[in-house]
Amino acid sequence: MILVTGSAGFIGSNFVLDWLAQCDEPVINLDNLTYAGNLKNLDSLQGDARHIFVHGDIGDSALVADLLKRHAPRAVVNFAAESHVDRSIHGPEDFIQTNIVGTFHLLEAVRGYWNMLTGEDKANFRFLHVSTDEVYGSLAKDEPAFTEMHRYEPNSPYSASKAASDHLVRAYHHTYGLPVLTTNCSNNYGPFHFPEKLIPLMIVNALAGKSLPVYGDGMQIRDWLYVKDHCSAIRRVLEAGQPGEVYNIGGWNEMPNIEIVKTVCALLDELRPRSDGKPYNEQVTYVADRLGHDRRYAIDASKIERELGWRPAETFATGIRKTVQWYLDNADWVANVQSGEYRDWVGKHYGEVTSA
Repeated sequence: MILVTGSAGFIGSNFVLDWLAQCDEPVINLDNLTYAGNLKNLDSLQGDARHIFVHGDIGDSALVADLLKRHAPRAVVNFAAESHVDRSIHGPEDFIQTNIVGTFHLLEAVRGYWNMLTGEDKANFRFLHVSTDEVYGSLAKDEPAFTEMHRYEPNSPYSASKAASDHLVRAYHHTYGLPVLTTNCSNNYGPFHFPEKLIPLMIVNALAGKSLPVYGDGMQIRDWLYVKDHCSAIRRVLEAGQPGEVYNIGGWNEMPNIEIVKTVCALLDELRPRSDGKPYNEQVTYVADRLGHDRRYAIDASKIERELGWRPAETFATGIRKTVQWYLDNADWVANVQSGEYRDWVGKHYGEVTSA
């Protein structure tokens, strides 16, 4: 059995679904169900005895300690985090509380549990912390991609909070011997992605006839990783990664944001043409750039390939087509998430978004 935190969110829910599709090992799913946690992502697991959902906070040390004691997982995979840069700029406190303080409390509970283990159970236990390439800061156009040895230079409250959590995880290994693994991934995309992020926002706004807001000149470069590839990489790191090591996970797909938007528009032109026959890229609108917007991220994922034999299965062309098709096929999911706190926040910062 494994304990997965933050597993009703985008990447976490994909991981749980993939995990249970790959093996019969049960999962305890701990999620606080903040606005980005969505139990609808896990609807297909209703009635599945291998999946135990617990509504709770990683900062609740007593709850986490009780779960560890009762279920005795062999590993903890930590996805729990506040994760949107814009939200961190407008309200950083939640990011500090969840990503730093919450990670600290989680580590303390896990350390207490691990210290009670003996023999092979103790030797084989792992704590895998899922982080981001944004902790490394920004790259110039011609600079080499981020390796695991790159200096941390976070530029937003979000990335600073994740950098701090990474340092805590490292410290718990070097100070207490806790067998930790850290992964730093590039931009994920795929099913169940909330429409506050670039790709799903473009799809949802395009179908609704709304503007497609692009920051600045749209030439900010990111490496794009299909979420199911990310899940397979985490499984591989959990299986064979060396305790104390960091593994960068990337898709080998560097592209400017504006090219992403144009690609999405072209796929929608093909798969769901506008009723007036005009191209979706007519809806593109350039808006003022984000404060402190990093110009380029790029992941060098050669270490995980060299040491663990992992490479992404999807190209950007195959992954983005699957992603656009998923949103077209799951209009009910999109409509469901466009409500409550999510709608209020997106409406404030991006304008009203409605389903097609």
